[in-house]
Amino acid sequence: MTALRSINQDDLRNHNLSVIIDTILRSPTLLSRADLAKATGLTKATMSLLAGLLLKNRVVREEEPEASQSSHGRPSTPLSIAHGRWAGLGLQINTDGYGCLAMDLDGTLIDSAWVKDDMHDAEPDQVFANLEKLTEPIERKLSRRHYRTVGSGLALPGLVGGDTTLLMARNLGWERLDLQDFPLVRRLSPRVGNEARLAALAQIPGYAAQRPAGGDEGPLSPTDSFIYISTDIGIGGAVVRRGAVEVGDHGFAGELGHASVDLNGPTCRCGRRGCLETYAGRRALVEAAGIATGAEAVKPQAMEELYQRWQQGDTKAVDAIDRGLDAMISVIASAINIVDVDTVILGGFWSHFGGNLAQRLQDRLNQLTLGRDAVDIRVLIPTQADYPALKGAALVGLRRFIDDPLDFFAD
Repeated sequence: MTALRSINQDDLRNHNLSVIIDTILRSPTLLSRADLAKATGLTKATMSLLAGLLLKNRVVREEEPEASQSSHGRPSTPLSIAHGRWAGLGLQINTDGYGCLAMDLDGTLIDSAWVKDDMHDAEPDQVFANLEKLTEPIERKLSRRHYRTVGSGLALPGLVGGDTTLLMARNLGWERLDLQDFPLVRRLSPRVGNEARLAALAQIPGYAAQRPAGGDEGPLSPTDSFIYISTDIGIGGAVVRRGAVEVGDHGFAGELGHASVDLNGPTCRCGRRGCLETYAGRRALVEAAGIATGAEAVKPQAMEELYQRWQQGDTKAVDAIDRGLDAMISVIASAINIVDVDTVILGGFWSHFGGNLAQRLQDRLNQLTLGRDAVDIRVLIPTQADYPALKGAALVGLRRFIDDPLDFFAD
């Protein structure tokens, strides 16, 4: 039997600091020291000591005192996440380009950059070199503003094996890449994840950045469960259970794009037939609508043409979208029956077709799921719709600080 590691005072303090920061981030309202003590179960004396440490290291700041609900009590002083000290860096390589984003722990977008490009069969060495050139000015900006970059994340469109290996990204034409071969990865040591999974994290309020004031983050709470659908050339997915992404035993959970709609259907790039992405992926829809084929079908202008034709009622475009929607309904209904959640977030280019299409999807799912007499399925368009995986990558960088704050504090 392996001996259990003993927990020392620093371990306990680190854990308690992490819990306090996490509680502040996930709360929809500002909390005082007394509120935090009650929410975390810590004593008031311990809370006072740890709050002082967070103030000293510019993790939190004191807001204007609020009148106590008791007529005899002293005004309480709420704490909020301080601005301008702690930052996470997000990186992404996708089929339609690459980019980077810096985010403050208080939720502020510090800076971002994105280069639109057709990435199919692009050389990995050149792509990572270009991404580093794009990232360096943002890193310099963080340095000038005296930010501490506490971590980074890298979102990739494929199967990821830990933080060091991209097993396959067939829509990029990449397989079995050792990510440590690239200077950017060696320098930043990012947490690497599948883009759909990181995009799902970006939908969770307070996951690693302060929730916006006034409840502007949308209808989800930090502990909700949902299926996130990422739609592009390929289709990815993620299952979030009570605010945590389910990754599976090997880290590959959520690959809805390769659920088979028809075993005798079109051949997918994965080698199987009838996968969802061969009906509802961006390339598949453009080709089915007769707009373009092959490499031309993945270009942004081809997708824009599809939108226009669909809006104008073009028969081939409408038929392609309807066929793709039917395939999505089949796979998502099966996924709901398997994982038992009642919320679906439709991300990527499918979200651009508007609320009417999402309503059609929701109505059909409520007819087809086994628990339809007891559960109402809701389909949402993501509030974090623009480059959500890039934001999610920055958030996993910030989680490094939240999970181990003492590692970043001055002695």
